Amino acid sequence: MASKWIDTTIGEQATLQRGIDITKAEQRSGRVPVISSGGVSSYHDTPAASGPGVVLGRKGVVGSVYFVASDYWPHDTTLWVKDFHGNDRRFVYYFFKWMAPRIATMNVGSANPTLNRNHVHPIKIRWPPIFEQRAITRILGALDDKIELLRRMNETLEAMARALFKSWFVDFDPVRAKTEGHKPSGMDNTTSAFFPDSFEDSELGKIPKGWRVAKLGKVLTTIETGGRPKGGVRDITKGVPSVGAESIVGIGYFDYGKTKFVPRDFFAAMTKGHITDGDVLLYKDGGRPGEFEPHVTLVGDGFPFDEFCINEHVYRLRTEPTLPQSFLYWWLSSDAVMEEMRNRGTGVAVPGLNSTAVRELPILLPPETVLKSYTNRASQIVRHILTNCNQSRTLTAIRDALLPKLISGELHLSGFKPEREAIA
Repeated sequence: MASKWIDTTIGEQATLQRGIDITKAEQRSGRVPVISSGGVSSYHDTPAASGPGVVLGRKGVVGSVYFVASDYWPHDTTLWVKDFHGNDRRFVYYFFKWMAPRIATMNVGSANPTLNRNHVHPIKIRWPPIFEQRAITRILGALDDKIELLRRMNETLEAMARALFKSWFVDFDPVRAKTEGHKPSGMDNTTSAFFPDSFEDSELGKIPKGWRVAKLGKVLTTIETGGRPKGGVRDITKGVPSVGAESIVGIGYFDYGKTKFVPRDFFAAMTKGHITDGDVLLYKDGGRPGEFEPHVTLVGDGFPFDEFCINEHVYRLRTEPTLPQSFLYWWLSSDAVMEEMRNRGTGVAVPGLNSTAVRELPILLPPETVLKSYTNRASQIVRHILTNCNQSRTLTAIRDALLPKLISGELHLSGFKPEREAIA
């Protein structure tokens, strides 16, 4: 069968409908995602559209595109595909992903960007037959499915690492078990012997006997920010990646669409802010006036880049060799320390943490034997997370390179025989 693409319009292949308004007060507890222009904004108990579906940002975030596998509620800030006209639904999603940059320029709002479906429907396009849609969808979908699998795997790995840290260093489960005359659950005798069988008072409350509490500044060997060239980096499109506060989210998370750069000669002249494997990065400042929400991450093994630096809104932290970087990361990201950082956050115009506030943060210091035992477990998880991130980045680059070639027809798949059927 020969591949025959047709000349058509978007509206003839995918009819868009304005989303349906629903306030927070009207929503009831449930599992139906409410999709706004920024993605899943909440959940409701009743769907307004059947999945799988495709949703476009209409107001606020114009140019965003989402594929929703389940039934859903398209918010008033979106346009959703009401009629797929027999086309493969996931292909329609990839088509709009390809069109997203053009759609983003079509806003008709003033203060708040707004997209009008009547401006999208008449756009003339080339459209492939259904069997080629399925071939394209199978290739791009396989890449996206693998990327999603890696994301979910990292969520599980992070939850495992966080649970281990909380059990040992927040809830003190091994110590509590020994105080009650029990062997710590899931722990060998050698590791169990590293933990005491009683508690003592400290400024953090009851902690295992023999453990210490110190100021973070006492165990830090490095606390520094980076910098940017005079005039900023807005117009610099290549060089060395420079990470800002907006990219400090959590371990394994990075939005490459926000990547900024500094010139290589500027990077070479920087006396601080160069990143090395295992660095813990802490959000310093740069949020909304009057608000401070701390974030922390750990980087390394080529993620998010083999070589990069930070700007003046991010702290780079390193501890003494006996205190693992992974311990520092999980300690700073624990609930109690996050709350402490919120309380210490200062400033009105640019709220954040000054270096004195960071140095004054309390940190629990277990014995070296306990730390080594913890590191043997946690470091494997961290490496696995970062490896998955690098693999995901590679797959994303392949997908992003293939998508425009496949959707535009530059690369044809007329001889490809997909096994997966379309969802019409």
